[in-house]
Amino acid sequence: MRKILIILAAVLIAACPACAAAETVESEESGMFVFADAIPEADRMVIKEKGTVERIAYPSRDYAGDGAEITKHAVVYLPFGYSADGEYDVLVLCHGVGGTEDEWSFGRTLSIGRTLTDNLIARGEVRPLIIVMPNGRSCANCYDTSMENAAAFYVFGQEIRNDLLPWMDSHYATWAAKHPDDPAVREHRAMAGLSMGGMQTINIGLCECLDLFAWFGAFSAAPTSYEASRIRAEIAKFPDLEIRYFYSICGLEDGLYFAGSGAAKNLPAVCDRFTEENWHWQERHGGHDFNIWNLGLYNFLRIYGGER
Repeated sequence: MRKILIILAAVLIAACPACAAAETVESEESGMFVFADAIPEADRMVIKEKGTVERIAYPSRDYAGDGAEITKHAVVYLPFGYSADGEYDVLVLCHGVGGTEDEWSFGRTLSIGRTLTDNLIARGEVRPLIIVMPNGRSCANCYDTSMENAAAFYVFGQEIRNDLLPWMDSHYATWAAKHPDDPAVREHRAMAGLSMGGMQTINIGLCECLDLFAWFGAFSAAPTSYEASRIRAEIAKFPDLEIRYFYSICGLEDGLYFAGSGAAKNLPAVCDRFTEENWHWQERHGGHDFNIWNLGLYNFLRIYGGER
């Protein structure tokens, strides 16, 4: 009888992705973290305990050009109940090659990304955190979304280090602002992104700014993402810094699957700094779209913002 019930449960879960996601939550309660294959319908519902969204302007430079002083803009999500007396972890969440700071749509009432974040925080599965969504092109004409301007994505590390993070720490109640000299600051920062933002997370966050971040999420990482062997070589420059977690997801029908998988799928076989304890590669049916990217954000928030 028990065998029959197990088979029946498996059939029901396969027929209902939302049920499969619900199974994930139940498994988590038993002490075992399981990556969701779908966002539960309940976490797509707008709730009263909504975070707030602000647009910010901060000084930067035209790093892809002549280095002139410019003003950059970003979208900031503050959790419900945000307090200037708090100490909040920060996630830098990046957009794709054709997008801007608005691509994750947190400014919209019906934003799935914003709504799932609200729900995860409201029920205590994720600690309240700040999310900043910048324009990832470090140049004066950052709203030129053509491929001719793509080179500006690759110098974004200078903007993160010199301008974005210092501005966030001086204007919001970040953990780093309250503990500026603590070497554990990087443990309270994460970087993640979709497509080109996934490339930036790998090439810039993980391989260039490992002294600033300890948590990384790449969702359908774009071509030009470093392959696993290059990642191993680049992070060797930071031999004493722990990588708390690197999570990556890609759709099996994504035409750019080769890019994400080449970077992340076999990392533990190439580099011993990645193990089952701090790395996960997830692939499921899907394309190069927000069905995968929102699921990636959902799982990454549960990793980064969960119990430690």
